[in-house]
Amino acid sequence: MVITQTQRRVRPSFKNMTVRAWIVTAMLVLFQIVAFADKAVLGLVARDAMADLGISPVQFGFIGSAFFFLYSIVSIVTGFLASRYSVKWILFTMGVIWAVMQFPMLAGGGAAVLLMTRIVLGGAEGPATAMSLTAAHGWFRPQHRALPSNLVAAGSTLGPVIAAPALAAVIVTAGWRWAFGILGIVGLLWVLAWLFLGADGPYAGTRKPEAAPVNVEHDAAETAAEEAFDDRMVDVDNQKPVRTWAALLNLTVLAAVIGGFSNFWVQGFLTTWLPQYLNGVVGLPMQQVGVVTTFPWLIGAGVLLLLGLLGQTMMKRGRSVHLAISLPFGISAIVAGAAFLAVPHAHGALSVALLSIAGGCSLVYPMTASALGYTVGAKQRPILMATLGGVASVGAIISPTLVGWLMGNAGYVAPPKGKPISPEMVAHMATGMHQAYTVTGIVLLVGGVMAALFLRPGRTGRRLQRDHLRPEGARVI
Repeated sequence: MVITQTQRRVRPSFKNMTVRAWIVTAMLVLFQIVAFADKAVLGLVARDAMADLGISPVQFGFIGSAFFFLYSIVSIVTGFLASRYSVKWILFTMGVIWAVMQFPMLAGGGAAVLLMTRIVLGGAEGPATAMSLTAAHGWFRPQHRALPSNLVAAGSTLGPVIAAPALAAVIVTAGWRWAFGILGIVGLLWVLAWLFLGADGPYAGTRKPEAAPVNVEHDAAETAAEEAFDDRMVDVDNQKPVRTWAALLNLTVLAAVIGGFSNFWVQGFLTTWLPQYLNGVVGLPMQQVGVVTTFPWLIGAGVLLLLGLLGQTMMKRGRSVHLAISLPFGISAIVAGAAFLAVPHAHGALSVALLSIAGGCSLVYPMTASALGYTVGAKQRPILMATLGGVASVGAIISPTLVGWLMGNAGYVAPPKGKPISPEMVAHMATGMHQAYTVTGIVLLVGGVMAALFLRPGRTGRRLQRDHLRPEGARVI
């Protein structure tokens, strides 16, 4: 039978999702892979770049933080733009900027060029997760968004998994500058593919839902499941616009921000300093570091896939977004925090295992953005998601510089180019990094508890519809 999206009690089953929706989802996964490969490259080139460019650990940490200087501003602005304009072209523009910003370092740029390109690149990548999730949500009904959302999110963890060993090999064979060049070429290839394959979905705020009929077979079991599902979730895309300040200033958003902040905190120093810790303190050779640094990201991809399947199953059975998405996120962050607190007391293989678990379980930030997507209608969804990413990313601004400061305060000084790190410097590095792991553990515990208790999109959405509707005829933004 043929139905339209306006027939709210009839939903397409998983097996009948359109091929186009999954092609776009696959492209969004690749988009996230490229974005996070761009972030991971700085940590991989750290030792060679610091020696070649003549910069200290604190200066290098500052460059790592600089990636997030424009992250917040551009994220928030882009969220408002996406409520009015096509997400396809926003993603296309971002991809072009990513690719172009890699080539100045390949051409021989110095420390100032590295700083400036990282600032611009970070601004262009700031809205990446929010825009990817917005695009994915535009292709699926509310009950079916948990899995594709987490698949897109898993792309962010697969970026370093794929990039780390490949870029480590490039660094060894062709030099550290070519690591940037390879990323620029890959970015251009994605842009060309997206130009032909990308599109806004039928559930996007910029499209009319009536324009997208869906062929489905609807049986009694699906009807019963649909009836059991919370009406608020079935109609979430058609909710009336609410006052933007009310949508942003509430306990649910605050919990999402704190939870996301804790995840960005980890991303910031993992991509900047983890390779140095594994090479200097744990004593792994650089080629092996390229493999081991993929462990947290592999675990993160597995956690996201598992939680996506769990959330999808729960929501199809009528469970709330809080139980299906928010609570699993909070538990994952709490596990990560406990593991980080244990790292300073471990050695060798155990410390690697704890770091892998801690890092993997703390890379599920997109789940907070996905949860917030259920509090408002389709037009305001990118505003909340992008603002969340922009504010939460402050964690990634603070952590790389803080780690560099803690290492320098402990007495660590980077060795000259071609010289091995001395045992004394290894000890100083370990002291500073272990202090950073303790701080990170505490940040994650707070973020996890806040999300588990207070990230409640359904309750907040109902209150917004009851108390904070925009006047008839008022613009969404």
